[in-house]
Amino acid sequence: MKLKSLFITINMFLFLSVAAQETKKYSFGEGVLNRVNKDSTYAIKIGARAQFLTASRWTSANNTTNPVTFFSVRRARLKLDGFAITSRLQYKLELGFTDKDISLPREFTNAVSRYFFDAVLKWNFSGNFVLWLGQAKLPGNRERVISSGDLQQVDRSLLNRVFNVDRGIGIQLRHHINITKDFIVKEMFAISQGEGRGITTGNLGGYQYTARIEVLPMGNFVENGDYVGSDLNFESTPKLALGISYDLNNNAVKNRSNLGAYMKNDAGFFETDVSTFFLDAMFKYKGFSFMGEYASRSANDPIAKNYDGSLTGDIVQVGNGLNLQTGYLVSKTVELSGRYTNISLDKNITGKGSENQYTLGVSKYIAGHKLKVQTDISYLDAQESNNEIMFRFQVDIHF
Repeated sequence: MKLKSLFITINMFLFLSVAAQETKKYSFGEGVLNRVNKDSTYAIKIGARAQFLTASRWTSANNTTNPVTFFSVRRARLKLDGFAITSRLQYKLELGFTDKDISLPREFTNAVSRYFFDAVLKWNFSGNFVLWLGQAKLPGNRERVISSGDLQQVDRSLLNRVFNVDRGIGIQLRHHINITKDFIVKEMFAISQGEGRGITTGNLGGYQYTARIEVLPMGNFVENGDYVGSDLNFESTPKLALGISYDLNNNAVKNRSNLGAYMKNDAGFFETDVSTFFLDAMFKYKGFSFMGEYASRSANDPIAKNYDGSLTGDIVQVGNGLNLQTGYLVSKTVELSGRYTNISLDKNITGKGSENQYTLGVSKYIAGHKLKVQTDISYLDAQESNNEIMFRFQVDIHF
């Protein structure tokens, strides 16, 4: 019944948008509906996208002769955004409908709430200050904030999978300042619940605090290209963005800050402060792009314990990660890319050795990131587990 109510709500948005007046022509990829009412006090854009993925994996456990192959709709999303009353009050909703998008219901979550990725209001209340309220991506590592539909390769790196702080429910304050015409500084600060998206039953542990500063010493990228994979705009002058983030999850109860598994013990939940640090850069110039990220996670007490001091078996995933990625457009629509990722968790605590992954990719952009075909092949060299070769092929379409 809850899912039925969700679709009724979406249909209401669609119905209301029909009564609005279109103020401009729009093309493929700019939304299924794109409307502004007559007095410009309300706007809505409704878009949809899907990713169709096939992948094969060969591991050293089966002597690389028996690959595991699967087909899937990796993502299927519906997006609604616009403004209400004034263009200074914007909103964004994003919903996901595949099993991978929703994930299985977990303890202390409401299954229906997992359909929502973003549900946020953005209020530009004064000058360059913008207040966010709701559920949205936290200002963590750059690769995570880049939309999954704007990636340079089929999917994000291992660094993002292990260290990212994803989304949170709370408030964010964002600001930017132009030091000079071409020297821009952006500041972001967030306070969130600390257990990720879709939490509806109150807060366990403490709160999560995230801060980020970005510096753009060569001016803004074309069309916010510092948060888009590949240099599809062929920047006419060099553009560089540098970012640093720090995230503190006070009394975290999950083994990857606000992600991963809950750490239970005989008193309820094991709690410890978890800190995550990110350093990243994005550079683009005439079809060439480079993105680098470093991540580090630590915890006051990374080994979960019961009230009497005995070990529970849960461990915070502490350690470091490095991701280096580059690409070059050999034509306006074809790009070659490469990526190197290293994950080095603290072996003394986690029992896991380092992993190195090497990836080569080819992308064909038919309508930019709105319609593209991507393929890549990766080799994973793992110390404490099986080595792996992975091949992926994906078609991505945005309406």
